Amino acid sequence: MSGQQSTFVKVCGLTQEQQIDWAVELGYDAIGIVVTPKSKRYCAPERAVELAGYARGRIPAFAVALTYAETAAVAEHFDTVQIYEPADIPNLALASGTPPEKPEALQYFFYDASAGSGVFADIPAWVADVPGKVVIAGGLDEHNVAAVVEDFGPYGVDVSSSVETAPGVKSREKMAAFLAAARTPGRSGRVVA
Repeated sequence: MSGQQSTFVKVCGLTQEQQIDWAVELGYDAIGIVVTPKSKRYCAPERAVELAGYARGRIPAFAVALTYAETAAVAEHFDTVQIYEPADIPNLALASGTPPEKPEALQYFFYDASAGSGVFADIPAWVADVPGKVVIAGGLDEHNVAAVVEDFGPYGVDVSSSVETAPGVKSREKMAAFLAAARTPGRSGRVVA
């Protein structure tokens, strides 16, 4: 691949070990375990730590919540903390629908105007100009993800509800279809130094 890398693809809202196995087998780049009690995909701290331990050494795991406080009990067990507020931590993935003030301080920037609701909306042009590892999330599915990758050239994309049969119940077939669409040949994200 002449200087280009394939799109980073994360699957979020995993609740079972089998789903982690699928993510690894299919070739996903990262998984997300939701630790905010407000989510239908919520994993209690003890369960979240079990899942992070199961993933360790096999696939990077993100602790996903609205606030840093919600991740406090589990953060040390995860590779990255993905939250919807700024925090002074080295492994921060800030999720927001507005431009980040200090993108250089982030491990990742997740553009997600849906705040985890899984509703797709038009993506503003400024998203393509944010430096660093930009991951687009919010309502992506196997039918719209290739166009998003083509139009914005993000570092990566994130999926959750569209690869489920019910909240927290992933489908291996849907996960495979999304990954294939996100990595359509000839469509790859920008290279990040």
